[in-house]
Amino acid sequence: MWCVAQIDEHYIAHMEDVLELYERPHNPQEPVVCFDEKPVTLHAEVRPPQAARPGKMAKRDSEYRRCGTANTFCAVEPKAGRHFTWVSRRRTAAAFAQSIRKLVESYPRARIIHLVLDNLNIHCRKSLTDRWGDELGAALWSRLTVHHTPKHGSWLNQAEIEIGLYSRQCLGNRRFPDLSQLKRESNAWNRRINQDRLLIRWNFNRQDAQRVFHYQSNLFSRSEN
Repeated sequence: MWCVAQIDEHYIAHMEDVLELYERPHNPQEPVVCFDEKPVTLHAEVRPPQAARPGKMAKRDSEYRRCGTANTFCAVEPKAGRHFTWVSRRRTAAAFAQSIRKLVESYPRARIIHLVLDNLNIHCRKSLTDRWGDELGAALWSRLTVHHTPKHGSWLNQAEIEIGLYSRQCLGNRRFPDLSQLKRESNAWNRRINQDRLLIRWNFNRQDAQRVFHYQSNLFSRSEN
């Protein structure tokens, strides 16, 4: 379960900003995109698995060899069913900037992209200007309106749901020995889920937040209850 931090003025302000964004109707000119990343451990088989055959179950040895780690950036436009998956060797500012460029270029006709992010230090304009230079980096960042979740408020980012889908449907219990195989499988999963246009239906709104956390909107004062 999520452990919610102390609900103070800062937490409520950021929470209500994100929740108000989710309450807006879908607008292709101003898409709402949620973005996060997931570390992935690479494992290789020590002994070849045995395929299933009539009367016999498939078998896989419990022993494996660690082959390092990788990172996957996951983004989703929940109300449009658009899903984005980019695999990188590491979670770096340059890799983040690469993914943001791909994301922005996926919305050439949007006036602005509302981007929900957590407070990781690489989630900033500087990552883009360091990677792409001041002119291009600033131009890419200007396409975004960033909405940061509060600290210890990652549960408000629907990209966490996207990561759950990716973990169950793509990674599962399989073993990926190298970055190239992880990329191939991630890209294949991404194509399938985009063909399905799978939506995420977010039901928690600002009224729910006021009821659950016992505060009055815009007053930021805790109730007596």
